[in-house]
Amino acid sequence: MIQEAIILAGGLGTRLRSVVADVPKCMAPVKGKPFINYIIAYLQKQGITRYIFSLGYKSEVVIDYVNTHFALLEKEYVIEEEPLGTGGAIKAACKKALSKNVLVFNGDTFFDIDLKQLSDFHNEHNAFCSVALKPMTDFSRYGTVEINSQNVITAFNEKQFCKSGLINGGIYALQTNALLTTALPDKFSFEKDFLEVQTKSEKLFALKFDKYFIDIGIPEDYIRANHEL
Repeated sequence: MIQEAIILAGGLGTRLRSVVADVPKCMAPVKGKPFINYIIAYLQKQGITRYIFSLGYKSEVVIDYVNTHFALLEKEYVIEEEPLGTGGAIKAACKKALSKNVLVFNGDTFFDIDLKQLSDFHNEHNAFCSVALKPMTDFSRYGTVEINSQNVITAFNEKQFCKSGLINGGIYALQTNALLTTALPDKFSFEKDFLEVQTKSEKLFALKFDKYFIDIGIPEDYIRANHEL
C-alpha cells in the first residue's frame, strides 16, 4: 500500500467566483468545511500517513487551515512562485517524496476509490503511472481514455460529447523516478507532456472504479457537491 500522497491544491477557482469567495479552489466551502477537508479525511481513513501539498494561489490560506485542523499530519508544503502546470507541480512535489511510489490527487476532485487496490495494481505491474478511471455516460466536459485487455493505456482522446466512456478520474499511482528522470521542463502539463507521451512505453496502466466522483471546478458541480457530500 502506497502511504505517501501529493495533493495538488494550487488552483485559482476562477470559474467558481460567481458562487464562492476569492479563495483557492480546494478551500471552497462544502457544507461548512473546505473541500480539502473531505479529501484529507478520506486519505486518512484509507491509511495515507505522509502528505505533500502542492500550493500556489493564496497558499497561506491552505497552510493555515491544514496546520490548524490537521496539526498532527506528517506534511510538507511545496509552493509555486509562478504557475508550473500540473506536471511542474507534481515534479516539484516528487522531489520531496520519501517513497519510490506516491499517490497523486487533485484538490478539487473527490473520487471514492480503494487506494490499496490501486496501489497493489500499480506495484504488481511495475507501472510508471497507474490512472484511476471513472466510467461515465452522456458527457462532454472530459476527454476519454482507451485501454487494452491488459489494462495498458493506449490513447487519450480530446474532449467531445460521448454517450459512454472512461475518463481520467484525477488519481494517480506514480513512480517518482519515472517522472524525475524524464527530460521535462520545470513547467509542463502532466496529462499532455507526460501521460500522453508515455502511452508509447507500455508502462502506463489504468484501473476502472465505478465509484462516487465529483469535480467542483464549475458552479453546477460545486452546488451538487454541497448536496451530496
